[in-house]
Amino acid sequence: MFIKEKRDSTIKARGCAAGGSQWDYTTKEEVSSPTISIEALMILCAIDAKEGRHIVITDIPGAFLHIDMEETVHMLLGGTTAELIVKLELKMYRKYIWKNREGKLMLYVQLHKALYGTL
Repeated sequence: MFIKEKRDSTIKARGCAAGGSQWDYTTKEEVSSPTISIEALMILCAIDAKEGRHIVITDIPGAFLHIDMEETVHMLLGGTTAELIVKLELKMYRKYIWKNREGKLMLYVQLHKALYGTL
């Protein structure tokens, strides 16, 4: 996070945070999702308050759920999540469910729509 006071006494802040890698064969720049840290957010709030700014925030709930996956993406569900899915559609998923070494139910699924955090 970079903060500096400009000549007109206003404060300027700039920051960037990189998310974690999702695939080993791609660079961090290709798979990172910029997410603000709590410290950077608090600093920006303090700057906005000091400068008397009016802030508006908007969100589109579940917007990512409408995006079709362009690539084949598989996900491993474990424990309670796998159990609940099997209870919903036992016949459909029965042949795909298995137990790991700890006896926890596991289920591989393929994503057709984007899931929060996927690229």
